Amino acid sequence: MPKITIFTDGGTRNTGNFKGGKVRSTDLAAWAYLITYDGKKFYASDGVFGATNNQMELTGLLKALQKLKSSKGNMFPITVYSDSKYIVDAINQHWLDNWAKRNWRKSGGGPVLNDDLWREIYQLLKFFKQIEFVWVKGHATSSGNNFVDRVLNETMDKMKSAN
Repeated sequence: MPKITIFTDGGTRNTGNFKGGKVRSTDLAAWAYLITYDGKKFYASDGVFGATNNQMELTGLLKALQKLKSSKGNMFPITVYSDSKYIVDAINQHWLDNWAKRNWRKSGGGPVLNDDLWREIYQLLKFFKQIEFVWVKGHATSSGNNFVDRVLNETMDKMKSAN
């Protein structure tokens, strides 16, 4: 049976996100995904200004899941590879399920950050019959992860040169 593989990544070039600083509206941010299936490769990337790294990581996953849903990608087993422990742990350790049960509150009662993106991802995940999430070390030996990292950086380069 064919298997679908997804690599997702998000990144930012934040200039204010240090020493307690905030993301600035002019900071570059981008996401990318790579879907492989039956020897074919599909990828996409886009960018925005003023987003966080986690927002871009989530957006990359969201866009990949949306693409698969629109192409009936729930028929085959799917493995998602991400260098984001934020994503992989939230799903594999069932934080996402617990957040939904608590009306998008963390165990301590505080709001879940990026709940708008998490809510969409949560709904989309219900569509897929067999999906697993695997953490990979970023900027290391995963060719798929290195590919999406390169693509999202090219997207940010284009954004920078267009301004």
